[in-house]
Amino acid sequence: MTSIKFKSPFSLIFFVHLLYSLSLDCQTYILNNDTSILEVHGTSSLHDWHVDAQNQSGTITFNDINSADIKNLSFTVRAESLKSGKRGMDKNTYKALKTDKFKTIDFKLLSISNSQKLSQHEYKLFIVGKLRVSGVEKQIPVELRLKIDNNKILVEGEKSILMTDFDIEPPKALLGTIKTGNKIRIVFNSVFKF
Repeated sequence: MTSIKFKSPFSLIFFVHLLYSLSLDCQTYILNNDTSILEVHGTSSLHDWHVDAQNQSGTITFNDINSADIKNLSFTVRAESLKSGKRGMDKNTYKALKTDKFKTIDFKLLSISNSQKLSQHEYKLFIVGKLRVSGVEKQIPVELRLKIDNNKILVEGEKSILMTDFDIEPPKALLGTIKTGNKIRIVFNSVFKF
């Protein structure tokens, strides 16, 4: 076994610091389902509505955590974990999402178009990602806020999309007398832990 010899204590300190910095940059953080929130908000001819994701997962990895340079970011929501608290509405949601064929909703980072440092540990990022819903993939721009908090990464933001852009027919109820609006707003507050 080869051993490394250091000429001075400063060389050892530099080497340890280098290893620590490299380990920070290569860390992968895992989305914590219990403390993360993802909601989908919409409208209908009767009232506004929202559903909560109860089963989500994901990871974030950095090229350089100190500048919020993200290498990979992805998350997945189990489609039938979207719950409104109303069984009839959930059934219509799953039918519209075709959950019998498409079990998950997936997002994956493609690129970062701009990054702004807001404070020592907080950034505003403008990213482009690939969103797959009901088997249809679209590239979408998203603005998000990223905060580094000890061994946690907090990612929050919101994005409005049209259901028809993903070949989803807005759900109807009571023989079509209640119609859901085409535009929905996705709100997320994700907590990633090392």
